Amino acid sequence: MSIVLSGTGLYTPPHKISNDELVGAFNQYVTEFNQENSAAIDAGELDALKPSSSEFITKASGIENRYVMTKEGILDTKKMMPLTPQRSNDEVSIQAEMAIGAAKQALVAANKTPEDIDLIIVACSYTQRAYPAIAIEVQQQLGCGGWAFDMLVACSSATFGIMNASNAVESGTAKCVLVISPEIASPQINYRDRDSHFIFGDVATAVVVEKEETATSDHAFRILAKKPMTSFSNNIRSNFGHLARHTPEQAFEGDKLFVQQGRKVFKEVLPMVSKLIDEQMSLAGLKKDDLKRLFLHQANINMNTFIAKKVLGRDPIGNDAPIILNEFANTASAGSIIAFHRFHDDMVAGDKGIICSFGAGYSAGCLIIEHI
Repeated sequence: MSIVLSGTGLYTPPHKISNDELVGAFNQYVTEFNQENSAAIDAGELDALKPSSSEFITKASGIENRYVMTKEGILDTKKMMPLTPQRSNDEVSIQAEMAIGAAKQALVAANKTPEDIDLIIVACSYTQRAYPAIAIEVQQQLGCGGWAFDMLVACSSATFGIMNASNAVESGTAKCVLVISPEIASPQINYRDRDSHFIFGDVATAVVVEKEETATSDHAFRILAKKPMTSFSNNIRSNFGHLARHTPEQAFEGDKLFVQQGRKVFKEVLPMVSKLIDEQMSLAGLKKDDLKRLFLHQANINMNTFIAKKVLGRDPIGNDAPIILNEFANTASAGSIIAFHRFHDDMVAGDKGIICSFGAGYSAGCLIIEHI
């Protein structure tokens, strides 16, 4: 039985923030902080904060812009967080709204209707609530049958979700699956931290997974091989959760937001991912020249360039390993799917590619695909 990816969708939030805007607000905050704490800084009791620059961000990451669901508050030095109004329980949640937008596009691309879907997997880095599952809300809003659930594996959620969807179709527990990644990453950012305030953006992606024999879309991709892997590390972490409120004096400390040891991540994750891809290519009987395209996790342009060179055996050219993080920033698990969504239309029967994610956990997921 062959399983295919038969349609993709992308929901782009309404607001955009450039590096210049973000740096302007951050540097204003730095000035205010240093002025307000000048006595302690002069006494050596406190370190002065350092300003940032758009050039630093672009060189360090490749990021130039990001989209967010809520812009209000992010650039306000007294707030420095998205001031997202809380919706009532009777309103569609913000993540479900994003998910539905991407799902509708994916259904059109796959020539499917909501009635065709009998499983929805919402796979993302975190959900805005513990329960009920966002996937079940989306199921109700779209009018799908079957069943639905949420799953979280940080930046590998989308690829792990696709693998779970593939397994469900293979086992017969589902016939046609929507894997949706509504990544609302902006609320987890510490906008007062020079090293991470620029990293994330919001977005939602969706992928339809079904049997090859039922696929009727113009672009369907057979899954030739799939492999997830995990290895525990604290180098990318967020301690946010219900238990945080049980220690009130620590409930709003920086570790409740996104925290990473970037240099350690770079050093430890890249060999792991390169090895995973090499092993999967070997098992699939593929050589470097057999690959048409690499759809890599979009966290950092330097990481992507390193992996692409390692896998291809040369510098990537053109759309060999497309970059979308310059426009979207790091969108957690959605990044590789955005790249796939935007850069698969020119692929033809027999063209092969790799969708690969990597991130917190550590986690990594590799899918080798072929246009049917």
